[in-house]
Amino acid sequence: MLKSIRIKMITIYFLLIFMAMVIVGVFMIQQFENYHLGVERNNIISVSGSVAATLQHTDWQLEQQETQENLSLYERVGMEIYVIERNSRFNILASTNLTYVDENATRILEPDLILGSLNGHDMEKDVLAGAQGISSKNMAFPLYDENNRINGVVYVRKDLGDIYQTLDQSKFIMIRATLLALGITIILGYLIAASITGPIRDVTVKAAKMAGGDFDQVVEVKSNDEIGQLASMFNHLTARLKTSLQEISSEKQKLDTILTDMADGVVATDIRGQLIHINPKALEMLSLSREEAKDMTFDSLFSPINQRLTLKKIGSDENGWRGHELLEMRNGSKLRASYAPYRSEEEDIDGVVLLLQDITEHERLEKMRKEFVANVSHELKTPLTTIKSYAETMLEGGVEDPVMQARFLQVIDDEADRMARLVRDLLQLSNLDYQQMKWDPKPVNLKELMDKVVRNLDHSIHEKKHTLAYDPPASALYTYGDEDAIEQVIINIVSNAIKYTPEQGDLRLYLEEEQSTVSLTVQDNGIGIPSQDMPRVFERFYRVDKARSREMGGTGLGLSIAQQIIEAHGGSIHLYSRESKGTRVVIRFPKIKEDSEELASIQH
Repeated sequence: MLKSIRIKMITIYFLLIFMAMVIVGVFMIQQFENYHLGVERNNIISVSGSVAATLQHTDWQLEQQETQENLSLYERVGMEIYVIERNSRFNILASTNLTYVDENATRILEPDLILGSLNGHDMEKDVLAGAQGISSKNMAFPLYDENNRINGVVYVRKDLGDIYQTLDQSKFIMIRATLLALGITIILGYLIAASITGPIRDVTVKAAKMAGGDFDQVVEVKSNDEIGQLASMFNHLTARLKTSLQEISSEKQKLDTILTDMADGVVATDIRGQLIHINPKALEMLSLSREEAKDMTFDSLFSPINQRLTLKKIGSDENGWRGHELLEMRNGSKLRASYAPYRSEEEDIDGVVLLLQDITEHERLEKMRKEFVANVSHELKTPLTTIKSYAETMLEGGVEDPVMQARFLQVIDDEADRMARLVRDLLQLSNLDYQQMKWDPKPVNLKELMDKVVRNLDHSIHEKKHTLAYDPPASALYTYGDEDAIEQVIINIVSNAIKYTPEQGDLRLYLEEEQSTVSLTVQDNGIGIPSQDMPRVFERFYRVDKARSREMGGTGLGLSIAQQIIEAHGGSIHLYSRESKGTRVVIRFPKIKEDSEELASIQH
């Protein structure tokens, strides 16, 4: 096969070069012939014109001797020139070939050319000399006297033998060049074919070795052409096949690794109930050891936890071996068991794969969601009930005293404000949760902001006769964020300290510069928070003393909102408290320096 491809390629190259050389040769020979014949024709016209001009001004018919001498001057041009009289015999009056002088021109020369010239036409004819082809070019031109009458013919004959001899030599040269080119073509074609078939043979040999299982075969890439690309693709194919086989051979190990390290438990059993696989996470969820599970069946493993989780009941399920069950474990965790069948190549059910997911945290979050809904409902129901009862009492005319009416209206107004605060806080929490808050970020001078908060809350502090210790920093401390939101957080924290500290309490405020943050500390000696309540202080609607908090106008959302605002600004908030000892809240903001390039670029 390789040899036939080589022969085909050599044959194609041979035929292409042969046809090209033949076409070029024919074209060149033809152009060469036309060129030389054209040159000879032009020479004949030039010579005949010169002879006609010479004879036109002489009485050449009477001065035959002079005419012959004039023609003798053209003997070296390599042409036969004849001057023929116009009479009944068409005598040759003068000629460069003296043999034919006074002879009848029609016997020696071409009569049709002579007659045509006597009729006023320039005549031309190539005369064949037997089997040798064209041998001479004959041209005849009319001779005019002084009265512009035709009185003779100038007949010129040129032997073309030298030209065709030269053409024959050119043909021979072309033939030799063609043969040489064809010989070179055969050699080059062989080499080129070998350069193509060699790599193909190499690929074939190495492909046979690959078929035998040896995938360490590499074909040398010697060029960037199609053969080189074939070799590159063969090497790529070899590497891919080797990789694929390695992947297939290690697929079981990878699957075992995935099942071992996955966060969910996986249990596989055959149709008879024998456990095929149980991963470590499933053992952990079921509180089993590998040795304990070794001798257990599917039914003995799951039926004590959930009686509906047996192969018999799974097989009779209307969903066709598919479904899920809830498992409540002794340690309080809840597992969701989802099962589905796996089938053989014949689509027969060979067993069941069961996935265990720990939904304890999900249940806890669901419980928190329900509590949140219940809290919101309760928080709205209480003021609504108060407003409705007071309003109904006034509408029924039960309160005629103006002072009592004003008191009732004040209660209604306070409860409406309480609901408005609750709705406002809920909307703010919703915007924070869904990142829809429209911040107005800019450099914030925390020193000036703290001074403003202290001034605004001064009345509340003096109203409860608290002592405030606040020593502002010597220089401005900057952070980057929404000034109104940061002010809301600080007011909330300081207000809580004022609110939950009994009269004549001590409040301390610290604004300090740290390495990369600015810390704000709010400390009081108020009622504090019990240790069991500390983990939940940032939960929504969570109150340590719900009745007292509600009396003070709290919604249970302030700390949750504060935490989300601070975290949205890249800061942190921490709360430390001991019951009856007081509370300390530390807020840290990212710091930017007053004279820093960062602040300058932000302000710009």
